[in-house]
Amino acid sequence: MEKLDIRVDKWLWSVRLFKTRSMATDACNAGKVKLNGTNVKPSRAVCTEEVYEVHIGSLNKTVKVVGAPKSRVGAPLVPQYMEDLTPQEEYDRMKTLHTYEYRPHGLGRPTKRDRRQLEYIKQQFAEDEDS
Repeated sequence: MEKLDIRVDKWLWSVRLFKTRSMATDACNAGKVKLNGTNVKPSRAVCTEEVYEVHIGSLNKTVKVVGAPKSRVGAPLVPQYMEDLTPQEEYDRMKTLHTYEYRPHGLGRPTKRDRRQLEYIKQQFAEDEDS
């Protein structure tokens, strides 16, 4: 394992797992980024061949470090720096997770109250899936 000269939060941002670097830092501080089952601090140095578990929303991604880019890279270049080890079942679960919302034709747009109720139900369902 070769030690790379890049922080975990910067690496997560540069391989496009998070939209901003501050979001990657917040995820590390919240315990949503793990290495061998232990939480990772945002300032930890990244090494090649390390496997990180990253919790993004309700998706649990497993990624392997291949290299470190100098700055944020475009989507076609990401496989040069990261290998996605996430099982296909996890992606299938995400597809089924978001297909339960249905609104009959003719009811119009949901009101603010309706939207909040839908978000509450989605959140409860996601918490049930986690446990």
